Amino acid sequence: MSADPRPFDPEIRALRPEDLDRIAEIERSAYPFPWTRGIFADCMRVGYDCWGLQVRDRLVAYAIQTNAAGESHLLNLCVDPEWQRAGYGRILLEHAIGNATLNGCTSMFLEVRPSNPVAIRLYQKRGFTVVGERKNYYRAEKGRETAIVMRMKLGGAGPNLARPVIVSDPF
Repeated sequence: MSADPRPFDPEIRALRPEDLDRIAEIERSAYPFPWTRGIFADCMRVGYDCWGLQVRDRLVAYAIQTNAAGESHLLNLCVDPEWQRAGYGRILLEHAIGNATLNGCTSMFLEVRPSNPVAIRLYQKRGFTVVGERKNYYRAEKGRETAIVMRMKLGGAGPNLARPVIVSDPF
């Protein structure tokens, strides 16, 4: 009998249609106003960059981004609440930044809820800065919540230098 030498090493891989049920399950468990399964299916269908973070045989997180015209937009980054606080959000963020850089992007944008200070701190630690807001962007318990718009310059030297992570792609 031999033990797995990497029992908890995460693997980042392209999301596949067969992941949609699990993605929707994670989304519903993490957010009071989740994206639908159909939104994720549309993201895959139109060719957005859709990445999953898997631990052993379990998909525990995902990121959806677009890269076009020299800009990347991180649309959704979510970690299953049961797997949070293990660094998986940071790993996926690093992958998204590296992916944007490899695709020739010089900036990455994202929106985040002001009511999500953990995510805001993650983004600020990585070098994102607040560049604006989108009024009434998110559905909320009592009406709508404004989004904080954040931006990070990509490439160059210093703390904003994106370092792609090793990705496993089964295709």
